[in-house]
Amino acid sequence: MQKRNNVWANIDWITVSIYLAMMFIGWINIYAAVYNEDHKSIFDFSQVYGKQLIWIVAAIFIAVLMLNTDSKFFVTFSFPIYIFFILVLLSVLVIGSEIKGAKSWIQIGNFSIQPSEFMKMATSLAIARYISSYNFKMHSWKSLLTLAGIIFIPVGLIFLQNDTGSAIVFGVFLLVLYREGLNGIVLFFSFLIAVVFILTMVLDPFITILILTIAAFLINYLIRKKTKRNLIGMGVFTSIFGILWFINYLVQGTVDPLYFLFIAAIVSAVLFFLWAMMLRKKGLAILIGIYFGCILFTVSVDYVFHNIMEEHQRNRINELLGIQSDLLGAGYNVNQSKIAIGSGGFFGKGFLQGTQTKFDFVPEQSTDFIFCTVGEEWGFLGTVTVVGLFMGLLMRIIYLAERNRSKFSRVYGYCVATILFFHFAVNVGMTIGLAPVIGIPLPFFSYGGSSLWSFTLLLFVFVRLDASRFEQLSF
Repeated sequence: MQKRNNVWANIDWITVSIYLAMMFIGWINIYAAVYNEDHKSIFDFSQVYGKQLIWIVAAIFIAVLMLNTDSKFFVTFSFPIYIFFILVLLSVLVIGSEIKGAKSWIQIGNFSIQPSEFMKMATSLAIARYISSYNFKMHSWKSLLTLAGIIFIPVGLIFLQNDTGSAIVFGVFLLVLYREGLNGIVLFFSFLIAVVFILTMVLDPFITILILTIAAFLINYLIRKKTKRNLIGMGVFTSIFGILWFINYLVQGTVDPLYFLFIAAIVSAVLFFLWAMMLRKKGLAILIGIYFGCILFTVSVDYVFHNIMEEHQRNRINELLGIQSDLLGAGYNVNQSKIAIGSGGFFGKGFLQGTQTKFDFVPEQSTDFIFCTVGEEWGFLGTVTVVGLFMGLLMRIIYLAERNRSKFSRVYGYCVATILFFHFAVNVGMTIGLAPVIGIPLPFFSYGGSSLWSFTLLLFVFVRLDASRFEQLSF
């Protein structure tokens, strides 16, 4: 076992170098994004870029502090840290300040801090601690329910703050659980949910349920090759729908046929499921269960979309899926961002020469849309450099995670990689119109103290754990 005073010799300086390079490039582009002729100095602390320099210096101090902390501290206090930030999230609901429609900030003097950003690190520690415990078994109901609780408690609290973007990030922990042995069927269900969601948004719910029903019968036929039983099932479904529709016609009712289709689907699914269980046909029962869940999800998505979501959220989803096109409204930011990136060409317009940037055509350009500044002023070469830095960092983190003998360090490393990947992929996707605008920052680039500090904490806790890879983190 190596002595603790040798920890600096074991630090992965490649990761640290990439981190510093990304912060520096981010700072330069924030300066370009909000450049002010009356405040030309990049060290003007009354401006956004001057304040970002303060956040950067503080972030480096945080990084050094993490590197000087005993790695066993993070193991021992994983759950207390998690509980502390859960309490902070609860306090936000009471004393929090509302900024841009989300009550997710705590005001401290002239400075605002967003606890949900730090909750990602705390949740990662808690997941790593629980999975690496001696009595953990991935496929036991107790373990799965506990992990679900660890992940979904902060998700629920963040949703209550109306900060949908930050809440969605926690979904990436599924990839970490898959790496640690979670059945791949869970990822399949996640993909299926995404497909059903898109179908429900693009098509009428009636058509979506009809497609799901036809698909279920087709899959059952391809698997079991039972033509007669398949026809009987289709007959039962059609009969229930036909009877309900005919009764409504006789009484001259005005009930939407969607409800008849929904009732026919649910009743048929329940009857077929009971029949499958009686005959002990497990495969058929699973297929019916999946169909049943998809039908309920379709109806719930339609209800939530039209009755719970805010109008601007509906507009953004419709814009992304091509259902509507509003270049002066919901699609304005993305359209201007794409113009800025496209106008940069191969080499870019040059530092401080971006017209879209200079004349403030792109809102939130120093935060959510910082990547379009890179594209306009540094061109294709600049964007490839930024993407390369992120891919290099992610690959390095995964490499470090895999080489660790400590299960805690490996799991935490994968949490770090998946969180950074999600932020990077979605943020860049937002700027080029491939992802919905959900307001999440580009790590180490976007302006803001909360995001920079939280990502620094997230990364350097792992760097410190990796530096102790020759030690045995036992508990």
